[in-house]
Amino acid sequence: MKVLLTGGSGLIGRQIVERLMARGDQPVILSRRADEIRRARSMRGVEVIQGDPTVAGAWELGLEGCDAVINLAGHNLFAERWNAGVKDKIRDSRILTTQNIVSAIARCKTPPKTLVQASAIGFYGATKDEVLTEESPSGTDFMAVVCREWEEAAGGLAKLGVRVPIVRTGVVLAKGEGALGAMTPIFKWLPGGAAPVGSGGKLSPAKGEQWFSWIHIDDIVGIFLTALDHTSATGPINGTSPNPVHFADFARALARVLKRPFLPLGPPDAVLNVILGEVAQVVATGQKVLPNKALALGYTYKHSDVLEALKSIFNPPKPAEKPSEQHHAHAAGHH
Repeated sequence: MKVLLTGGSGLIGRQIVERLMARGDQPVILSRRADEIRRARSMRGVEVIQGDPTVAGAWELGLEGCDAVINLAGHNLFAERWNAGVKDKIRDSRILTTQNIVSAIARCKTPPKTLVQASAIGFYGATKDEVLTEESPSGTDFMAVVCREWEEAAGGLAKLGVRVPIVRTGVVLAKGEGALGAMTPIFKWLPGGAAPVGSGGKLSPAKGEQWFSWIHIDDIVGIFLTALDHTSATGPINGTSPNPVHFADFARALARVLKRPFLPLGPPDAVLNVILGEVAQVVATGQKVLPNKALALGYTYKHSDVLEALKSIFNPPKPAEKPSEQHHAHAAGHH
């Protein structure tokens, strides 16, 4: 299968490219930084097209003859402090890219049959203890509106007979990147020990009572590939673990893996805002999201327990040493 990816050099994209290559598919990456990607050792043998997907251009010809597109493009939420300009980047990088891909697919002579569209659980807005499934309505805050417009931008393709599964990604756990990239340094250096953040109110200590809908990087990649492979996968699919936890429990597990003492009360939200800026909302307000569709499609999770997931990230098992050839020959001689 020939699969074009936008956002192919990002956290999720890199891993999807690796998995596609391992199983014999042909990934094609569209990127503004094509030369940089071609030089990366992990991208050897991957076709790379130069182009900015937020702007229509010659890159659109690269869609011709592809079997599928995986659209992951979007400015990293944790890359810099939010201000009006950064929020525009967050929005435009997602929505303009999707609009351009949709119109490019519509013009193809042999269009891709599937567009796997990224979205995020930010779609649901901040909810307290409500259980959220793929059927739940959209929220009204900045990220909820961005996610809704992002998904709507892909809407026109169904009329053309293109299958559009939409993966609403939860908080992806991966070492040194995304949410863990932002949180690990805070947890390592908080005086006295690691502590929960969020849900404490502006000035009262944080108790971490908000829900945290997380997913291990291996599993979000698995869900994207399930969405790609299953012809029955269509519409929203929550990309979260089946076991969301209260943030305090996540914080306790992270403290344990980082070998830090755990304090039950954390800094007020106002302090978190000083450290992270407005993106603190992504961590400090929670959602209890369940992946009903992924489970119905038969996806089997590799990491459904948060402590085990964090251990696998920070203390991965060492690959077992292969017995040397000499040992094999020697053993064979004894049979």
